[in-house]
Amino acid sequence: MPVFGTKRASVAVLIVTQIAVLSLWFSSAAVLPEMAREAGLSAARLAWLSTAVQLGFGAGALVYAVLGFADRYDPRRVFMLSTFAAAAANLALLAVPIGGWEAVSLRALTGAAMAGVYPVAMKIATGWGKTDRALLIGLLVGALTIGSASPHLISFIGGAEWRLTIWASTGLAAAGGVAILTVGLGPYHATASRLDVTAVALIWTDRRIRLAVIGYIGHMWELYAFWAWVAVFATGSYTLAGTADAGGLGKLTAFAAIALGGLACVPAGWLADRIGRARVAQFCLIASGGAALASALLYGGPAWLMMAVLIVWGIAIIPDSALYSTLVADAAPPERAGSLLTVQNALGFLLTAMTVQIAPALAALIGWPWVLAIMSLGPALGIRAMRLLMRG
Repeated sequence: MPVFGTKRASVAVLIVTQIAVLSLWFSSAAVLPEMAREAGLSAARLAWLSTAVQLGFGAGALVYAVLGFADRYDPRRVFMLSTFAAAAANLALLAVPIGGWEAVSLRALTGAAMAGVYPVAMKIATGWGKTDRALLIGLLVGALTIGSASPHLISFIGGAEWRLTIWASTGLAAAGGVAILTVGLGPYHATASRLDVTAVALIWTDRRIRLAVIGYIGHMWELYAFWAWVAVFATGSYTLAGTADAGGLGKLTAFAAIALGGLACVPAGWLADRIGRARVAQFCLIASGGAALASALLYGGPAWLMMAVLIVWGIAIIPDSALYSTLVADAAPPERAGSLLTVQNALGFLLTAMTVQIAPALAALIGWPWVLAIMSLGPALGIRAMRLLMRG
């Protein structure tokens, strides 16, 4: 039986569990330089360690969605079992060759299991409200963001001992998996009585859902490429600028940019519930696309200015994520919201697998400034979708 049956308490615990479990996402990305130095890993292998999580999540999300796990079963148990599977795969990194294909496979398994965490948590959150739904999902996306940023902070504290980051993220996740059972289900929670694989077709046939998903895809084009490589291209820019301890400053920049973006999700959700979800999403896309172009122009320039732009980018790049999910949840049948949210996530994360993998390879060919500029194309697509959605 849940310990916390009220809305405020349940959402609070849900936020804490999200922060804890999502620390698994970048547990390896945060320590890639240390792993590379110890094992002599190539840039391509490092990229695969990050990309594998995205591919695993996308594939896992499609399976979860088609089978309707979040809609047919108690989402708290789905969350718990998925968390334990992801934590086990993360910890197993310590038992296989550093950066080998076994490690890449384990990162993919971690991502696949995480498909039962983040979208399922959104299903739980939407059951607690309608008029404040953007705020509720915004709180979860903020938790996801802070959780994703936490390995960078752990890595900064642990220094060269990268295994500490793996142990810490695994322990946090396992605790979150246990805590989720204390969360109650809200009055708007709905359960599907049977499996209906055709429900996912609403992603395309319902105009409101389709435009929300297109906006989400434009948003995801830049998001995880930024999160995965911000420490790398920040360090590169600081190095060109002659900054002392460019690597350490790059890590702090990554943590600040990602974590502050998580905090921005709350006011963005609150505002979206009042002036319109598509309207606030469009504003975020304009800001993040502009920051991408600004960082391209400033690459190698004064470290303080580049750091400021990257932090602005990090703040602007994530709050709209909750708004696309809210738009989908609003348009979806309540008993199918979990599956449709999972499909939306699957499409977005499969795209990020490409952008995360290609970004460093493309940077080696044309340089990071051009890659940063190309990342602004996603927000341009999203802006168009939101404008169409606001027209009705």
